[in-house]
Amino acid sequence: MSKIAYDPVKDKFARIVKDSGILRRVFYFLLDLFFLRSWHIRKILKKKGADFEGKGKWKLLDAGSGFGQYDRFILETFQGVSVHSVDVKKDYLSDNSTFFQEEIKQNRIRFSEADLLTFNEENEYDFVLCVDVLEHIEDDVLVIENLSKSLKSDGYFLMHSPSHYSEEDAADDDTFVGEHARTGYSKAEIEKKLMEADLLPVETHYTYGKWGRRSWVLSVKWPMLAFTKTGLIAAIPLMVYYPIILPFCLLMNLSDLYSKNEKGNGIYALARKI
Repeated sequence: MSKIAYDPVKDKFARIVKDSGILRRVFYFLLDLFFLRSWHIRKILKKKGADFEGKGKWKLLDAGSGFGQYDRFILETFQGVSVHSVDVKKDYLSDNSTFFQEEIKQNRIRFSEADLLTFNEENEYDFVLCVDVLEHIEDDVLVIENLSKSLKSDGYFLMHSPSHYSEEDAADDDTFVGEHARTGYSKAEIEKKLMEADLLPVETHYTYGKWGRRSWVLSVKWPMLAFTKTGLIAAIPLMVYYPIILPFCLLMNLSDLYSKNEKGNGIYALARKI
């Protein structure tokens, strides 16, 4: 089957919306709506961030910020947070700096080019966020160690990645981008790597389980295949397709959000610095 080029397709949309604040917010809304990992990450951020918010000013590192999707959510949800958003892609950082220029002026966020393999800030942050980044880096152990060192004592580290169960999809239809260094993590593997970096696992959970994966196939995988094969022409039939399937997909995402999945194609881990 055809390979789904997730990053190139998302990059095309990002280029379309980068010069419009309104379109960029629509883009963020669609990412939050269709990508189930965002449902889980925002749920945890809202809960744990409230603990820090009650104590006053706090600092968060977004390690591999991409389009700035979570930065927008964090800044709109919390008033006491200061965000340092880093990535290796200069174009992402440039676009984000333009969109968040008011927040930059208010010293609520700053953007920096950074390689997580050489990242060196110690005892600086209350919270580190790392979403769908570690699977791209061969020496993930070093990255986890660097990010752990950047945390203050009792600070939190939150990651999300494909899980080892994603091998089923990789073998079946080659849905993974070629730049992944590994298929994904098991609970035991990611917890071991966290503990070796002085991070105590608090909660480890499989995402994209039985219902979440079905939603992903209907709302993301098949439409992405259509865009990969036909480009923006696919938008025409999808305008009919989405109103039909979207309510069911949202219900399936909601089920995944509150289910204790025994397995799933994604995984998140929340850990505390010790």
